[in-house]
Amino acid sequence: MAKDAGIARQTVVGAFVIGGVALGLAALVLFGNMRLFSTNKRAVVVFQDSVSGLSVGAPVTFRGVRVGAVESIKLQYDQAGRVAYIPVVVTLDPKQIHVMDTSHAGGEPLQLKDVIAHGLRAEQNVQSFVTGSSNINLDFYPGSPEQLHPNVSNLPEIPTHLSAIQKIKETIGDLPLKELATNTNAAVISIRDLAEKLDTDIPPLVTGLRQTSDQSQKTLDAATQAITDLRDHLDVTLANVDHLLRSSDAEIQQRGADLHTTLASATRATDQARATLESVHGMLAPRGAERDNVDAALRDIAAAAASLRGFASDVERNPQLLLMGRRQ
Repeated sequence: MAKDAGIARQTVVGAFVIGGVALGLAALVLFGNMRLFSTNKRAVVVFQDSVSGLSVGAPVTFRGVRVGAVESIKLQYDQAGRVAYIPVVVTLDPKQIHVMDTSHAGGEPLQLKDVIAHGLRAEQNVQSFVTGSSNINLDFYPGSPEQLHPNVSNLPEIPTHLSAIQKIKETIGDLPLKELATNTNAAVISIRDLAEKLDTDIPPLVTGLRQTSDQSQKTLDAATQAITDLRDHLDVTLANVDHLLRSSDAEIQQRGADLHTTLASATRATDQARATLESVHGMLAPRGAERDNVDAALRDIAAAAASLRGFASDVERNPQLLLMGRRQ
């Protein structure tokens, strides 16, 4: 009886252990996202640059969708070419990729070499700037060169493509940082020397400018005062000239009538003298010397009479001729 009880107890313990293992495996499969019998495909991505931050188990994504994980990372050195290669083996889950309308391909599943021929490339991206972890992202880059390394691995190879961050790193690496630092240091020294010279030269210059400004202000004040005084004197002078002109106009108006009467009398006297001479001219012999003298006198009297008439007309139109005279 005791022996049968022991065997029954061992059977119960064994069944309990087997049940616990089964439950553990079931939980691992359900909650650990594992597929014990999956048909994952393996491929390799060969890097020649640093893969810092990339670790085993890092996700492999296609435009943000996880399609696999990093399986292993190794280092291979080509002693003949003195080149180091870093083959990263990745596992791709075909169940994560649904191929639409395979009728044109005869119902054949998606082939990795076909999508590589159409531009599928792998690039290393920073997954977190805080932790520095990286992942591998897949995407199509039509026209990108297909650089393969058949001697590194026997697995299907996905060509690499430089990511934006890697391009920035290469650009920064190509910059002549030492020369830039030297030029920057020289520029800083030149700026400092210039600042010292300005500190030395500017204060006297500012003092001179201030003195010049004060003198200019004084000159401007004196000129303003002189212009004010000149304006006052000009006002008085213009008032006097205006008064003189008005007085002259009044006097000319007063004397104009007398002058007109005098000129009229002179004209009449000239006409009478001319008539007298003409009478005398008629009495003189045609060829005598007295006749020539009388003719000359008549011509002079006629010219004088014409001048008097013209002057009388001018004075009548502009009485100021008596004061100002004729303008040449």
